[in-house]
Amino acid sequence: MRLILLGPPGAGKGTQAKMLMGALDIPQISTGDILRAAIKENSELGQEAKKFMDQGQLVSDDIVIGLIKERIKEKDCENGFILDGFPRNIHQAEKLGETLKQMNQDIDLVIDFKIDNDELVDRLKGRCTCRECGAMFHLTARPPKQDKICDHCQGELYQRQDDNEETIVKRLEVYEKETAPLRGFYKNEGKLESIKAIGDVQEIFSSLCKLVVK
Repeated sequence: MRLILLGPPGAGKGTQAKMLMGALDIPQISTGDILRAAIKENSELGQEAKKFMDQGQLVSDDIVIGLIKERIKEKDCENGFILDGFPRNIHQAEKLGETLKQMNQDIDLVIDFKIDNDELVDRLKGRCTCRECGAMFHLTARPPKQDKICDHCQGELYQRQDDNEETIVKRLEVYEKETAPLRGFYKNEGKLESIKAIGDVQEIFSSLCKLVVK
């Protein structure tokens, strides 16, 4: 099963992707993770990506697609993968489709996480992340057992500087302009399904499993 999880920041895609990894025995592919890994390994694509990042620029689509292609070739992707946070626009979706076609693969399903903007703002304002392991908590909905301490590795928890209401609203506006059109793109391909991303995490996961676990 080759999946794309589509939805605005704070919709819970990352949490659900990690749960799906266990249910489907396929990896989650995060462009941020593979970029960091490529740079750490000093691979050819990693060196190219670092040039962009050192100049404060976004890494080019060609490099990101190249990294995704290399990641998909790995053994743990034989039965599929979950793309979380990519593609972000129509151009990237087209490039991804072309690349997968060259590999005799295709996306099976795109799942759109539906949630109101007011709910997203409340979620993101209370979000905090572990500096060590990346685990995420919420100050009211899912607080850590100890203040500012990760339950899993005892690392320091922090809140992103851009998790304030003004910046969050701007990020959602960018999402609606650049990424939301992907709904129509994948609907035209007959691959789009949607779920309500509101409520208990386990209930959302159950809805997700009805779509992807056959």
